[in-house]
This record gives sequence, structure tokens and C-alpha cells, in this order.
Amino acid sequence: AGRAPGRPTSARDPKGHEGAPSGHWGSVDLPDGRGAVMTLKDRITEDMKDAMRAKDAPRLSTIRLLLAAIKQREVDERIVLDDAAVVGIVDKLIKQRKDSITQFAAGGRPDLVDKETAELKVLEVYLPQRLSADEIAAEVAAIVAELGAAGPADMGKVMAAVKPRLAGRADMGAVSAAVKQRLTQ
Repeated sequence: AGRAPGRPTSARDPKGHEGAPSGHWGSVDLPDGRGAVMTLKDRITEDMKDAMRAKDAPRLSTIRLLLAAIKQREVDERIVLDDAAVVGIVDKLIKQRKDSITQFAAGGRPDLVDKETAELKVLEVYLPQRLSADEIAAEVAAIVAELGAAGPADMGKVMAAVKPRLAGRADMGAVSAAVKQRLTQ
């Protein structure tokens, strides 16, 4: 009513986002000194553009899959994901790939194992440096001491505290094993 379909209103930016004045895109955070630091989501988007330019179809497909998962969560929860949430999504997709590789290997499908392995390698680039077993044990020991956890009955309480601190930085299977070992000592 009064405006052409698809045209932004003055209270929205050109992509239709609320709150930004028309024509204002905000500062783009670039790692080369022209702004602050680029977010993980921005880096993934830039990598998608690079894969398009390089005509790297397998890498492009995986990155698009990741961006679709990110967008799906943003739409479902009506939020903009921060780096920690994006790392959580990457972690989930990596776990899915590892499970698929196991299943395809058991099913005698080396072609699909190779495809999933290639996707896994693309996704692993977006994870922060993983903690070693010793670092995981040290973090778990500190949290157990902090909570005053005494035995296996406190495993749920300890895992609830450990998960947000180590999410994306450690394999949760290894973390769970470290918590179990610590609580049974």
C-alpha cells in the first residue's frame, strides 16, 4: 500500500533489515585493518565466494550446506548467531559426517566415505584449535573442584558446567570420558 513490492522502507536497510537507516550497511569487520575482526559467519560467506570463483564444486556445496544450517537456526529462533553458536553448528555437522563415514564404511560404500571425508575436511577449518587430552583433563579438574563434585552422581551437574566452556574447543565424547574418570577417582 503506497510502496512497490520488494522495495525497502526508509526504516530498513536495502536488504530489508530493521533498525538500520536506509543505505547504511554498518562497518564491515575485515582482518586487514579496515575495521575490527571478521565474524566466523562472514568468513564462511567469503569462503563461499572464493569457492564460487575457483569453481570448486565440492567445497562450495559443503559451505552452502553449512550456511543453510546457520540460516535455518537463525530463522527458527529469530536471532543472529554469534561465533560460539556457529561453532556449535559446525561441530554438529562434523559429528554427522563422522557418523556417516562409519555407516558408509560398514556398508561398503567407499565412494560415499570419500565424499563425507572431503566435507569433513572443509568443515574442520571452521573449528577453533582443539584442546589436547591433558588440557581437557585440567579444565575438567578445575570445574569439578569449583563445583565441589564428589562422585558419579554429580556427572550431569559437571557436564552441564563443562559443555558451555568447552563447546567447539573439545570433542564432547572425550570431555565426557574425562569427567567420568575424574569423578570415579
